[in-house]
Amino acid sequence: MPFIPHTSEDEASMLKEIGVDSITSLFKEIPRQLWVDSLPGIPAGLSEMEIGRLLAERAANNMSAKCFIGAGAYEHHIPSAVWDITMRGEFLTAYTPYQAEASQGTLQLLWEYQTMMASLMGLDVSNASLYDGATAVTEAVLMANRLQHKSKHHSIWILQTLHPYYRQVLKTLLALQEIELCEIPFDEEKGIVAIEMLDKFYAEKGACSALVIGQPNFFGSLEDVNALTDWAHAHGALVIGAVNPTAMAWLKPPGQWGQKGADIACGEGQPLGVPLSAGGPYVGFLCCRMKDVRQMPGRIVGRTLDKAGNEGFTLTLQAREQHIRRAKATSNICTNQGLLVTAVTIYLSLLGPEGLKRVAQKCYERTEFFIAQLQDIPGVKRLFVGNHFHEIVLQLPLTAQEVLKRMAERGIAAGFSLASDYPALKNALLICLTETKTDEDIIEYAKALREIIAMAS
Repeated sequence: MPFIPHTSEDEASMLKEIGVDSITSLFKEIPRQLWVDSLPGIPAGLSEMEIGRLLAERAANNMSAKCFIGAGAYEHHIPSAVWDITMRGEFLTAYTPYQAEASQGTLQLLWEYQTMMASLMGLDVSNASLYDGATAVTEAVLMANRLQHKSKHHSIWILQTLHPYYRQVLKTLLALQEIELCEIPFDEEKGIVAIEMLDKFYAEKGACSALVIGQPNFFGSLEDVNALTDWAHAHGALVIGAVNPTAMAWLKPPGQWGQKGADIACGEGQPLGVPLSAGGPYVGFLCCRMKDVRQMPGRIVGRTLDKAGNEGFTLTLQAREQHIRRAKATSNICTNQGLLVTAVTIYLSLLGPEGLKRVAQKCYERTEFFIAQLQDIPGVKRLFVGNHFHEIVLQLPLTAQEVLKRMAERGIAAGFSLASDYPALKNALLICLTETKTDEDIIEYAKALREIIAMAS
């Protein structure tokens, strides 16, 4: 992007042209008591050279470690072509298209993204993306609530095995929506939610309008999605699958769960070609059936023909506040995370269905090899033994925080402590294995863990 400096004379000329005295007068609608006159604690501006040096020094403090942390953000191999193409000027500087049909290249890319995501989820249609996994789940819940507007029950049931951050975001964003959120406890032996628990809640609270299922769940365990989906549909509820997209190349996709399939699929698209990047930005996805598409938030790109019969792409079903009255908008999300969608599209195009399935298979194989290395470590026990995908939970003889600290000293980011989100699991560690981990990495992890526990005993 070109740098366009504005001198004081430039600013004065522009203000004169629009007939105002000062820049502050452009914000007179904001009540004066809300104005901030100064920014205490914010240092003075630095030169380009100074800020470059400062950032280099800060970057040098980042820990370079073998990463075994997952918990919703995953380290996968990203082919170099993905971001080489994504960073081309045509994609890098292109934002959400407001003169849409003039942006045929961008629209075609979004259409390809939608096509691949809908296929991966086993559903009919995808939108052109959302902010991240947490907001995608929230938008899916709001969509389900709109679809169930005739229902007397505006209650959403969420499995307690759903990502705790997703549950927190749901509580925050739905606090003023008059939607009741109920968390369904999980089986502490298996780490999944049993049908019997749904029956118990139904007897106590009555019906719900939607059931949100994480697959794999936060512990890496695989829920019995067929039984859960059929139970929900039998009790008049919609089913929302919050899924790991990589796993869907290897597991049954949401659209095939149970007899009728999930109604909505959503989640975090970061595993598909987006680096960890210290926590973001990421990209959310949302898919549904064609019959429900008019309640889908965000943008949808369609393929059509122009009057000369040539293929073209266009924005369609733009049911958001920039195009219609806010009261009738399905969502006020104003971006499609275009750059990240570009990376996801290129990643999926390069790998193809078989390539993505091989990545998922390799993740599972790495996890099995990791489990085998832990068999003889005293005091270490695997929790929630059962079907899983690339994450497992270990019970440790020490606090998880102590183990994480000692492992970090050895250059290993050893996992995610579950203590703060699941107090009953105070000595439990969530560990992730992807295709990026070699036999040597895993053996090194097991050796370090064995030594740390031996030193503490």
